[in-house]
Amino acid sequence: MLRQRVITALVLAPLALLVILWVSHEVSAAAMALLVLAAAWEWSAFVGLTRPSLRFAYVAFIALCVAAIWAMQANRGLVAAVLSVSLVWWLLALLWVTLLAGRVNSITATVAGALVLVPAWLALVQLHDRAPQLVLLLVLLVVAADVGAYFGGRRFGKHKLAPTVSPGKTWEGVAGGLVAALLMAAAGIYWFNFTALPFFALTALVVFASIVGDLTESMFKRHAGLKDSGSLLPGHGGVLDRVDSVTAAAPFFLIGLERLGLIQ
Repeated sequence: MLRQRVITALVLAPLALLVILWVSHEVSAAAMALLVLAAAWEWSAFVGLTRPSLRFAYVAFIALCVAAIWAMQANRGLVAAVLSVSLVWWLLALLWVTLLAGRVNSITATVAGALVLVPAWLALVQLHDRAPQLVLLLVLLVVAADVGAYFGGRRFGKHKLAPTVSPGKTWEGVAGGLVAALLMAAAGIYWFNFTALPFFALTALVVFASIVGDLTESMFKRHAGLKDSGSLLPGHGGVLDRVDSVTAAAPFFLIGLERLGLIQ
């Protein structure tokens, strides 16, 4: 499994760098929209949709939401409202996975998919518009947290984080992920000349947000009786299995950078 994960990551890394750094903003936004639509197809299984026509209808619904926001993103008030709704959603998701993990149905899954995917796309596009390197830094922070959690959990994991939602995750893994992300954050501080203490604090928030994103997807997978969201990425599962952490981390990262005055 680890070997497959590494090989897949090595294949995806150049594609990610291409999309983030070496194409125009419009092409990057379109590529990220395609990624969101692939994730929407997988999310439709969480809703309980089995007929391809219904699953395509759900993807079309997400596509319409993305297109509408793209057309109106010059409206700063709208962008701020969507991102604010996203922050509220993720706070509610934290309560959901910790207190009401079994309370999932097709309606809540339908709404949750839009709240997970659409604001995440908007946050990534906004970050890319400010500086493509910010998107890369966010991805590196999340990847560092994921790798640190994986090895920290395997080596030291004893205390379960959320056994009813994701039995394999431990508090020791959380600590390992946080340490790895903070080390990556130190590189980010040097790279962007950020003020150290605020950015370290933001990194910790982003790590915890990424964990909530991971747990939220796990909750919906368990409700749908699925081990992975898909099989497109060997060793990783589906697209959602790879980007679930980013969906929660991206809005917090963007708003945190703005509120701390680290970007304009």
